[in-house]
Amino acid sequence: MTDLRRYAWLSIAAAIATILLKGLAWWLTGSVGLLSDALESFVNLAGALMALAMLTLAAAPADDRHAYGHGKAEYFSSAFEGGLIWVAAFSIGWTAIDRFLHPQALEAVAVGLLVSAVASIINLFAAFELIKAGRAHNSITLEADAKHLMTDVWTSVGVIAGVGLVWLTGLLWLDPLIALLVAVNIMWTGWQLLQRSAAGLMDEALPQEQIDAIEIVLQKYRQQGLDFHALRTRQAGRHAFITVHVLVPGKWTVQRGHDEVELIEADIRAVVPFSHLTTHLEPIEDPLSQVDASLERREDQLRNES
Repeated sequence: MTDLRRYAWLSIAAAIATILLKGLAWWLTGSVGLLSDALESFVNLAGALMALAMLTLAAAPADDRHAYGHGKAEYFSSAFEGGLIWVAAFSIGWTAIDRFLHPQALEAVAVGLLVSAVASIINLFAAFELIKAGRAHNSITLEADAKHLMTDVWTSVGVIAGVGLVWLTGLLWLDPLIALLVAVNIMWTGWQLLQRSAAGLMDEALPQEQIDAIEIVLQKYRQQGLDFHALRTRQAGRHAFITVHVLVPGKWTVQRGHDEVELIEADIRAVVPFSHLTTHLEPIEDPLSQVDASLERREDQLRNES
């Protein structure tokens, strides 16, 4: 299995480089817009460090106390980064309001914008690498980090354009206005990360497109006389967990039922990568096979059916 921590180190290196470059751009120009951009890079660094820690924990093998592994640790990373984004947004907003009240002329704008543009290119490269790795390895941590970096890139583009307008027009109020827009934008990103983290920790089902893909597989076997129920799915970091009850003719031997289940599991894994399947084999003719379709089997229901 690929060690995903190397991508976290890439994110850390990019964050340090952009902090230094954007900090220099702010120091040269005095732009609060560029300052807001630099502050967001500190959030990137904190998020990348948390991602490294959680990817290390998530890679730990399953043990007696964590039989399903440690994959959910990745959700703590994305939730932590989402919270940090909100902290940065409030800091940016506070600074922008102060600049509205106390306007300040910008200096050395051309050099500052050039330095900020170089920092944005570094972030863009790192984001592309993390997006590819996150999709390839189904890692919410890398995807969250990549989305944050892409948000940072678009934020930088907006800030650079805005500061350039201030330079050309002399309208100093554009600088704090852009900073406030940056704050609102990254708050939305933080909210999305928090929502996705909460969904993972609450065992939300897989995305609908993956469930639809599973149903297509099951439908193929229904046409062969089998049936299914109690399909349940959840995501834990990069791994998907799928359980389903498989109903087969009662006259089948255990070996034949087992062989059919192996084929079904292989087909599902083909459409849902990184999935762990648990199947329960039942005779299709037995009424009791239908009782346990719900999450909890009630003993009084079992007695009534028997």
